[in-house]
Amino acid sequence: MGAGSTVILDGGMGRELQRRGAPFRQPEWSALALSEDPRAVEAVHAAYIDSGADVITSNSYAVVPFHIGEERFAAEGQALAALAGELARRAVEASGKPVRVAGSLPPLFGSYRPDLFDAARVEEILSPLVKGLAPHVDLWLAETQSSIVEARAIHAGLPKDGKPFWLSFTLKDEEVDEVPRLRSGETVAEAAAVAAQLGVQTLLFNCSQPEVIGAAVDAARETFERLGVQIHIGVYANAFPPQPEDATANDGLCPLREDLDPPGYLQWVADWHQRGASHVGGCCGIGPEHIAVLAQKLG
Repeated sequence: MGAGSTVILDGGMGRELQRRGAPFRQPEWSALALSEDPRAVEAVHAAYIDSGADVITSNSYAVVPFHIGEERFAAEGQALAALAGELARRAVEASGKPVRVAGSLPPLFGSYRPDLFDAARVEEILSPLVKGLAPHVDLWLAETQSSIVEARAIHAGLPKDGKPFWLSFTLKDEEVDEVPRLRSGETVAEAAAVAAQLGVQTLLFNCSQPEVIGAAVDAARETFERLGVQIHIGVYANAFPPQPEDATANDGLCPLREDLDPPGYLQWVADWHQRGASHVGGCCGIGPEHIAVLAQKLG
């Protein structure tokens, strides 16, 4: 952990690559730079470490057929995942700091699309990612999960290697009934109870707009208190406007909100921190300058 009890996470990879002029387009998203400009990926990791991140996340989020296509994934998926892990580890070693590497395990069938989940294909897509990343990561992070069933499936496919398991859900951007929900419609309280069953070390919420996150942190904290379990809570929001029901993450490039500059984002994060979030960072559109402010004020 950092100097305080707050763990500072990194920010988004894809939009930061784009901002720096690295190869970046849809549908490949952040995976494009892995093969075309790996040094740019390492430079983004280094920037987050310099900003004060205690944990950086491997650039394996888009290494799935949904982003790079079936054929390319079958041929190169494991090698690309291994490269993603290696670049993160290299950035940590070059920094000389005690930064941990989280192995990103993305939604296997597309972000924000719980309806596309296919239990029969989980092993085929998850296994190359895990094998490629395993030698390089300190913990496993299943992120931007939209449903409990996929979170369970990813957990079941992990090696028994003793590495901590972190689980991060993405939330419905429009609150229908004041109850915080995953994009599947399942409640955060249900998801938190399952996280406790699975032995999750840290439960997080990511790739959602800041407005819906406070209630999710409260629901998770209340669930853990009720169950009498000690599980860290984390948050890394994105800077997108609300995403409609039919959004998928590789449709196009979302605009970024102007109100979520570093001071604007800090106000949200300070609120989540007060509510009990001990792990804080950013997702799409939240860059090294945001993380530097979080590290300075909360780290």
